Amino acid sequence: MIARVLLLSLLMVPSALAITVPPPPKVDAPAYILMDQASGRVIASERADDRAEPASITKLMTAYVTFRALKDGRLKLDELVPVSERAWRAQGSRTFLKVGDRVPVEVLLQGMIVQSGNDAALALAERLAGSEETFGQLMTKEARRLGMKNSNFTNASGLPDPALYTTPRDVAILSRALISEFPQYYRWYSQRDFEWNNIKQGNRNGLLYKDPTVDGIKTGYTESAGYNLASSASRDGTRMIAVVFGTKSPRVREQASAALLNYGFAFYETVTLRKAGEMVLKPRVYKGSEQYVAVAPARNVAVTAARGTASRLKISTSLNEPLIAPIKSGQTVGEMRVLDGETVIRRVPLVATDEIASGGIWASIRDTFALWSR
Repeated sequence: MIARVLLLSLLMVPSALAITVPPPPKVDAPAYILMDQASGRVIASERADDRAEPASITKLMTAYVTFRALKDGRLKLDELVPVSERAWRAQGSRTFLKVGDRVPVEVLLQGMIVQSGNDAALALAERLAGSEETFGQLMTKEARRLGMKNSNFTNASGLPDPALYTTPRDVAILSRALISEFPQYYRWYSQRDFEWNNIKQGNRNGLLYKDPTVDGIKTGYTESAGYNLASSASRDGTRMIAVVFGTKSPRVREQASAALLNYGFAFYETVTLRKAGEMVLKPRVYKGSEQYVAVAPARNVAVTAARGTASRLKISTSLNEPLIAPIKSGQTVGEMRVLDGETVIRRVPLVATDEIASGGIWASIRDTFALWSR
């Protein structure tokens, strides 16, 4: 079907006086990215697609796969997971699980997220895939589905492996998905400490203690990777994600991340132009029980723009015409685009909000002639 532009209008969005946006700050990180959570717009980046060792940031994908299993009912938070000898012997940071113990999934998740426990990550991997090697394949499959084009996972914890790699951009994509899809679990990333087996450990993300608007996400370190940090903060309805790779110390990764986040909030804002389910069109339907169908964005049409420039944005909608019944509620029938000048900065599917059944033989005959005359 052919898409036809139906509407192009200037958005009258209240905004403050436009300001001149300076270049991003120079930070002491070999590779980084700053991304808006709502729209996925990249605000600043340097070598964002260079493959690198993620270290314990790998556990973001381990958590994401686990959260998906919880959502699908393949796992429950109170399920008791046996701790294998291999998990018990895991190298690096640990939750200090005991071999043979049966530990609730919720404890394993907090041990992995807050304490960065490699043993907890491995126990979850073995529960969900039988082995860590197979779990790595599941992680990579999820990465491909999310659009992480330069990532490959071979273990659940992030221990060094030449075949384990990702990029700042891919980590930002994963972080967006984790925050938007699983807000009920994301709260653990702001948890400052966790205790298990009478051993209390603090969260390694130093920004949690320095900036009250920061609520995640994950640190990573190995000698070969350097100090990595994926961080996120929310201020006045705008959420930013910063990912820095390969810094020289925990202090430097925090300084670089804070500088990027502060830059983003200082010069950009997130504006919701249309809400999910808000009718924007009511186009003609052929051969249906009704002649018109309400059409709305499938999700909030949120964009991030330089402060004071939102009123300059334009919105266009197109439909896959002609629309012929039957049409299901929620069926994609077109697309909404937001343009900054000639550049498309946001695309959101348009869906039918009503179900239109076939109209029978007379409607079919009538609209067959109507289609011929279009």
